[in-house]
Amino acid sequence: MSSPGPRRRGLSVPRPGRGWWVPAWAVLLAVVLLGPALAPGLVLSYDMVWVPDLTLRSDFLGLGSSLPRAVPSDAVVSVLDEVVAGWVLQKLVLLLPLVGGALGVVRPLRDLPLPARLVAVSLFVWNPFVAERLVMGHWPVLVGYGVLPWVLLLGRRWRVERRLPAALPVLVVAGSLSASAGVVTAVALVASVGLGSRARAAVAVGLVAAANAPWVVSGLLHAAAGRSDPAGAAAFALSGEGSLPAPLAALSLGGIWNSEVVPHSRTGILAWVSLLVLLALAVAGGQRWWSRGRRDAVTLAICWGVGLGLALLTWASPDAVAWVAAHVPGGGLLRDGSRQLALCVPLVASLAAVGTARVLEWMEDAGAVMVAAALVLLPVLLLPDAALGVDGRLRAVDFPRDYAEARAAIDEDAGPGDVLLLPLASYRQPAWNAGRKVLDPTGRYQSRDFVTSDALVVSGTVIEGEDPRVAEVARALDLPTPDERADALVRAGIGVVITDLEAPGEPPEVAGEPLLRGSRLEVSALDGARSPSPPAGWLWAMAAAWAAFVVPPAGVAVAAVVRRRRRRDTP
Repeated sequence: MSSPGPRRRGLSVPRPGRGWWVPAWAVLLAVVLLGPALAPGLVLSYDMVWVPDLTLRSDFLGLGSSLPRAVPSDAVVSVLDEVVAGWVLQKLVLLLPLVGGALGVVRPLRDLPLPARLVAVSLFVWNPFVAERLVMGHWPVLVGYGVLPWVLLLGRRWRVERRLPAALPVLVVAGSLSASAGVVTAVALVASVGLGSRARAAVAVGLVAAANAPWVVSGLLHAAAGRSDPAGAAAFALSGEGSLPAPLAALSLGGIWNSEVVPHSRTGILAWVSLLVLLALAVAGGQRWWSRGRRDAVTLAICWGVGLGLALLTWASPDAVAWVAAHVPGGGLLRDGSRQLALCVPLVASLAAVGTARVLEWMEDAGAVMVAAALVLLPVLLLPDAALGVDGRLRAVDFPRDYAEARAAIDEDAGPGDVLLLPLASYRQPAWNAGRKVLDPTGRYQSRDFVTSDALVVSGTVIEGEDPRVAEVARALDLPTPDERADALVRAGIGVVITDLEAPGEPPEVAGEPLLRGSRLEVSALDGARSPSPPAGWLWAMAAAWAAFVVPPAGVAVAAVVRRRRRRDTP
């Protein structure tokens, strides 16, 4: 425990030291938040689709026909789950960013009283952004969220000490597992490093380019299909929550477009109370926060402004976002602007911590203890249904046996060709997942590239996908007879058809050789298919992109080994 600091008018509290209060509180909050998601098994929720063994394939490397939405995240998981079991890896991916990020966000606040630091931890772990993105299944976004405070810290160290911290390249790569996460990490790095030194700025831009190379290069290769349905701009725009208008929802770190994943407490009076408390703490601590270090304050303000600005743009000008999505390859990245609210959290947590310290100084000891405890617990009390897997929405489950049997049948008996998933719809609500929505997990469970619908239905509006191969398959399925459909699918490179018997709808019959007739899945093989091969130029381009992605962390590892050997050999 650290010794008490100088007694002021208010609460005497422990000053910074090596105590375990902060990490223990971060771990406790994260465990209570995730709850049943940490049990053995896999959590499947909306876009979070994990399987026991994810096989590396060309689609995950950015060489498929679809836009690289899961590049590089799926490739990274497919490599890591060869070392760590898939379900264990998922627990680590969910837990460590919350705990590690909380420790990073509180590190610049070590001179503040303990309750103030605990408030920062509470706000970082327990807020609407985290709860909504967890249910939405945006785990790469949350990994980037956890990395963000450390990128800011190490970027500052680089600027001050003029020496690149060894861990920074690794963190930049870890924070760029999806396109939106890569944007957040890039903004944080550039804001913290600054542009005062051309050499340092060039290295920073190089790190960002290398970390984002797989999805950027793949996106450029898919530029012809990289324009998104403009209808998605309004559907994915920043949204209000209950009576809280969209701009105010964003100020309180909420506003996701999908109302199904919004905690119920965000639709009532608690959301307003949360906003008012954050504003009050910001007013109480704003002047002192600014005087603590103006250059660091400017860094956080830039991040906050960019994050909030991108979110508000989707709400204030959906037509402009729609035009960009329809005409600029990759412009669809702007549609879900509320993802960028991660950039706002470091400033909000810091302001709240400094504001808490100011409030405690104004109070007598007895009252300060009660107020300190209330402020530390307030994020939890104002968002109570985030507890235990966001009110039970995140629960670990086991895949039914049909999935493993389908994989074995395809690997052993099917000829060449990719897998088609029927019915041709993006999401499923399987009974074995308690009816919770999830992107069809069948394709990821298999060891081959797969084709599934990339169209979405949001509030009755159909958002068309961009994958030309899906359109080709859909045309094949519209043919009048099972034999004609099978022939057309073979020409499209489809060698296996998997039908989900529990999904709603009647998929068209396709003539093929039955490989499996289970209670949940049926598998048929089509003869004569050949998986489409990417152009040679694509292979070279993506090889260079992946080399750039791997070089920064590999270079850090090699440097660490060399340094250790030199120390060992030095007498």
